[in-house]
Amino acid sequence: MNRVSLCTAALILGQLTPIAASASASAPELRSVEPVKGQGVLHYYESDDAQSAGKVPTAAVIAIHGHPRDALRTFQATATAVKGTDTLVVAPLFQVDERHSDRCVSAGEPLAEPGDLLWTCSSWIAGEPANNAPGVSAFNALDAVVAQVHEQFPSVKTITVAGFSAGAQMVQHAIAFAAPAPTGVTLRYVVADPGTWLYFDTWRASATTGCADFNQWKYGLDGLPAWLKKTPEQARERYATADIRYLEGELDSSNAKGTFYPILDKSCAAMAQGPYRLQRGQAYQTYEREQLKPNKPRPLAIVPGCAHEVTCVFPSAEGRAALLGQ
Repeated sequence: MNRVSLCTAALILGQLTPIAASASASAPELRSVEPVKGQGVLHYYESDDAQSAGKVPTAAVIAIHGHPRDALRTFQATATAVKGTDTLVVAPLFQVDERHSDRCVSAGEPLAEPGDLLWTCSSWIAGEPANNAPGVSAFNALDAVVAQVHEQFPSVKTITVAGFSAGAQMVQHAIAFAAPAPTGVTLRYVVADPGTWLYFDTWRASATTGCADFNQWKYGLDGLPAWLKKTPEQARERYATADIRYLEGELDSSNAKGTFYPILDKSCAAMAQGPYRLQRGQAYQTYEREQLKPNKPRPLAIVPGCAHEVTCVFPSAEGRAALLGQ
């Protein structure tokens, strides 16, 4: 199991970012997990401020970064949100191969090394198998992080898997195919500002005429990849019984500055879900209420004053409540 200090990783790149320098009481460290022995590792940042404050962590948040793979930024936003609690913070980094490293990159993140599991800029978002390990999907890797947190911190009884933007897409899809929660652990999810959603039938907010692929994976369950190893019925049941909170930025509802509209999925299948992220999230809650009918309500909290920015959404009062299950 590898353990590398964050400062060392930043110095390798010749820069110490403000996020790394301003990390909370316990600076995050870069750890690794091996989902399948001999197939490669996934790295993740981890900081246990609870232990630093003389507390034993009883909860953990595993926070999934967005398209630019800004794991440190996502880590810090999450650490700010849960500050003062007995919550462990973990932030995985889905590495990409050298050909894609300049297309989805954030300053201060370590480059991929031999032995790392590798994806493309978009394949990890859909949970796809690693380029260099076809038997290890991004969903498998996330399951392995959950399992390792449980193993390393047996005092942790609640694990929340939270994603923002592309990370929220990944999390929302992973819920339907996730491994069972470790024994004695409550597994929760927070989905914040995803660009698109996974639907479990053909209901959509907008007309789908002329849009033949609107229900294809990853927008729906048609053409479900065999590597997911679940039927559509099993996926729907798993999702309907999960503990989920939803977050949307109030201002993530147009093409204005701060919404990152140029990178929003505007395919026919995506536009069938609504014009912008907020509207797509609201439409999905209507879908859940009318069609999916989950075991218990999944609240959608709209965060005032926030557009598409994890450092605004997660540390907000609404974000903190969702991440901590309040």
